[in-house]
Amino acid sequence: MWLGVLVSLILAGCSSTPKSTSSEPDHSSRYTIKQDRAPSGSFDVSGLQDAVPRYEQPRTAGNMAQYKVWGKTYRVMDSNDGYVARGIASWYGEKFHGHKTSNGEIFDMYSMSAAHKSLRIPSYARVTNLENGQSVIVRVNDRGPFHDDRLIDLSYAAAKKLGYKSKGTARVEVAAITVREDGSMTLAGKPFKPGVGAPVVAAAPVTGQSAGENSGLFVQLGSFSQRDPAEALLAKARGVIETPMRVREVTTGSGRFHRAQIGPFNDESEARHAQNLLESRGFGQSIVLTDRH
Repeated sequence: MWLGVLVSLILAGCSSTPKSTSSEPDHSSRYTIKQDRAPSGSFDVSGLQDAVPRYEQPRTAGNMAQYKVWGKTYRVMDSNDGYVARGIASWYGEKFHGHKTSNGEIFDMYSMSAAHKSLRIPSYARVTNLENGQSVIVRVNDRGPFHDDRLIDLSYAAAKKLGYKSKGTARVEVAAITVREDGSMTLAGKPFKPGVGAPVVAAAPVTGQSAGENSGLFVQLGSFSQRDPAEALLAKARGVIETPMRVREVTTGSGRFHRAQIGPFNDESEARHAQNLLESRGFGQSIVLTDRH
């Protein structure tokens, strides 16, 4: 899904892209297949290897600070460090095979790749099917899916390897893998080596520390290069929810940022409840993360 001068072109490249309305252009003519589908015949994924995380230079392609699809604004994260979230995964296949992704690469439905609305691209993530415990590592190089109830779109091959291709969707956990220039890696902010088993990271509540020690989970509403916009965003949030809030300053490879965060929450269910409430009141694309990130 090419993300070019016309941001609306994003719409065409994801299996779960909404249909156009009468007031918005329809770019579906780019594709020779009207409805997405799996390839004909059988594709054996038993020997298919995960994507191999490696350091890649930061790019501007596909990483606009924010973009709009069907009237909704999405924000790209300033850093993937520490990202972990749970939600519904879908998949996309033959309709988009051979077409450009959001960062200009060519989508290959037989590769271990994925589309995400806010992770910086290209990047890597471990996706775990919470219904069967299977995990894969994918390279994220695309934008989507643009349905509120979807977290990530996997390639046909990755979805089949995770065991939900026939079902269509699955509840998953997505944990970002950050690779540094020296080759060291973190999974959702914790040291990680591919091939070495690591448990799902959002499943267990954070316990044993008080809120004063900045433990637990936070709902992040936005990240800004200046502090004032972050403070203004939290001022609006205070009219919706009575929960501790903060502006957290962090320094990443892309610069210094001010993150508007709600929390801490003691467990995921509390954080998700607050996130749903805030998003229902117009607070856009929020994410749940731990204090370390």
